Amino acid sequence: MTEDGSKSLLELTGVHTYYGTIHALKGVSLNVREREIVTLIGANGAGKSTTLRSINGLNHPRNGTIVFRGEDITERPAHEIVKMGISQSPEGRHVFPRMSVLENLEMGAYQREMGTPEYKEDLERVYTLFPRLKEREGQKAGTLSGGEQQMLAMGRALMARPNLLLLDEPSMGLAPIFVERIFEIVVEINKQGTTVLLVEQNALMALEVAHRGYVMETGHIALEGPAGELKTNEQVRKTYLGED
Repeated sequence: MTEDGSKSLLELTGVHTYYGTIHALKGVSLNVREREIVTLIGANGAGKSTTLRSINGLNHPRNGTIVFRGEDITERPAHEIVKMGISQSPEGRHVFPRMSVLENLEMGAYQREMGTPEYKEDLERVYTLFPRLKEREGQKAGTLSGGEQQMLAMGRALMARPNLLLLDEPSMGLAPIFVERIFEIVVEINKQGTTVLLVEQNALMALEVAHRGYVMETGHIALEGPAGELKTNEQVRKTYLGED
């Protein structure tokens, strides 16, 4: 339980993660409650993506603990973490370019049985959230626009039926019209019951959709609080929102 009595879905405590000799995360502690959108903002190289990689099992921490739904997942392999209910839409999208839209979505559900009512329900959910993917179901993913590929990456992650969706820079490189739509969909996904941990350089948009936020600087948490409070924080406004 968190201080206010709400249930914690994910909790990082004193996490230190390294890339060889590079000390990327320096004692990161944060929590994500059920059905929240929590955003992680900060400059390039602050450790945001490394935090996600520590959670999803791609870079195991050297020290500290990561607990998900009451279970220690600090040293669990990535495929087990997906099975437990965490999936990620990665920075840069990383769709499978020579595979069709449908085949990419099927890859998101690779640990599940195809053709079941649950699988069909989730595919329909993705197509409802992203009608363009339905329209381009048989099209090769590499021929999609950047915005469409981002939708596909998010849809692929949702096909794992996650309790916690990790989004790494979903608005990066997108036209403004796509950015707005992506954030609308993040809110809709959350309203449907999926908890979201959002890493995003567009701090203003991230804080507008999030319930709470953490500000990262050089591998540690510098600030945390309700998103509304962070938006009005003088340091955040000057450094991340481009305001004087």
